[in-house]
Amino acid sequence: MVPLSEKNVVIDETYPSRQLLDLIGDKWTPLVLYVLGYGTQRYSTLQRQIPGVSKKMLTQTLRHLEQSGLLKRKVYPVVPPRVEYVLTPLGQKFVEPVAALCQWAQEHQGELTAVRKHQQKRRPPR
Repeated sequence: MVPLSEKNVVIDETYPSRQLLDLIGDKWTPLVLYVLGYGTQRYSTLQRQIPGVSKKMLTQTLRHLEQSGLLKRKVYPVVPPRVEYVLTPLGQKFVEPVAALCQWAQEHQGELTAVRKHQQKRRPPR
């Protein structure tokens, strides 16, 4: 890890890591990228592969990734319409670090579960 110096202490919106996290730092984006790393997917397949994501949130995430240039959306002119999503070359480059994070999470699943349980105990009841 590069030590912070007085020259780079300010991590403003132009800082590369901040730009990256602004792009993929939400709950669903890394998961969508990870699933698309296995190849072209249809919307319904993505929804099945990512339990818990609402239709609205999946749609918003896919639109955001498309606007960011990380995936392409291909619409086939058939009835009913068929839409497929595929990573762009830039999106494919994201798969490796996202996969590494997913692997790390699998290796530390017990610790992550303990942290989550601890956090839930500390939350006030609704």
